[in-house]
Amino acid sequence: MFCSDPESGLRAIIAIHSTALGPALGGTRFYPYADEEAAVADALRLSAAMTYKNSLAGLDLGGGKAVIIGDPRTAKTEAVLRAYGRFVESLGGRYLTACDVGTYNADLDVVARETRFAHGRSEAYGGCGDSSVLTAYGVFQGMRAAAQHCWGSPSLAGRTVAVAGVGKVGSWLVGHLVDDGADVVVTDVDQGAVQRLQARHPQVRAVDDTAALVRTPHDVYAPCALGGALDAETVEALPGRIVCGGANNQLATPEMADRLRERGVLYAPDFLVNAGGVIQVEDERHGFSFDRAQAKASGIFGVALRVFALADAEGISPAVAADRLAEERIRTVGRLATIRLPR
Repeated sequence: MFCSDPESGLRAIIAIHSTALGPALGGTRFYPYADEEAAVADALRLSAAMTYKNSLAGLDLGGGKAVIIGDPRTAKTEAVLRAYGRFVESLGGRYLTACDVGTYNADLDVVARETRFAHGRSEAYGGCGDSSVLTAYGVFQGMRAAAQHCWGSPSLAGRTVAVAGVGKVGSWLVGHLVDDGADVVVTDVDQGAVQRLQARHPQVRAVDDTAALVRTPHDVYAPCALGGALDAETVEALPGRIVCGGANNQLATPEMADRLRERGVLYAPDFLVNAGGVIQVEDERHGFSFDRAQAKASGIFGVALRVFALADAEGISPAVAADRLAEERIRTVGRLATIRLPR
């Protein structure tokens, strides 16, 4: 759906990939795309990823995504956000929106003034607040499962974890790792973020950049910044046994999943382990309870173990195994919608 409102300056695209399991939930990305073609491609790619993420998380939700074209620092206004909300409302609940890159809880509060289908709102309005809290918690559960699979114990105590990116998700993840007894080394393009993290956790070491981090001896690599982090050069250089991080779309190409497997590196698929945030947002629809949402996010541990076991049994990468489990649920549970109920 192409959304245009020249008076406010809104140019947006809403992509619905699947509603087989329920309404399509996915965030709104506010980004200065080079052109409309790039924006369409991103919306389509991200909406498909949300279908798989929501399915694997056990949610009764399909996948969708929206992008607003523009620099959020200069183009984000009340009029733009409210115009966008009108377009979301026009879909009648087939698409549920939330936060993503360039949008925040306060922005969704504005969007919600025009639609019933905006979630991930601020706590002041009864929303779930910052979804990075449970995103990081879910990544930690996935990492614990990977440790169980590789070393027979669901603990990172005594292991070295290299975290690339210590923004909201990365910094919360580091807290969990430190509490678990891990040795943590980090990097971030924002030195202020590193300094704030070390003020809370002085034992955390920092290196200059991602290239240095990859070369640092470690057991687990956690990409928590931009997508495409697992390119050919990085995959060949990794010294550890596990890759498990919060960033979306970590594989630069699908072939990287097979190369990691060939090198004996266990890859925890990103859309599996970073689903804690969408679980947190989805819980808002039922009157948000942090404890209930955290209990759901704890289930990422068990799902990850299923994915790793299937990958081993079938001789495939965990990325393919996760896809198969998500597709199986879409096929079997989605089929139930064809059973007609009495009116």
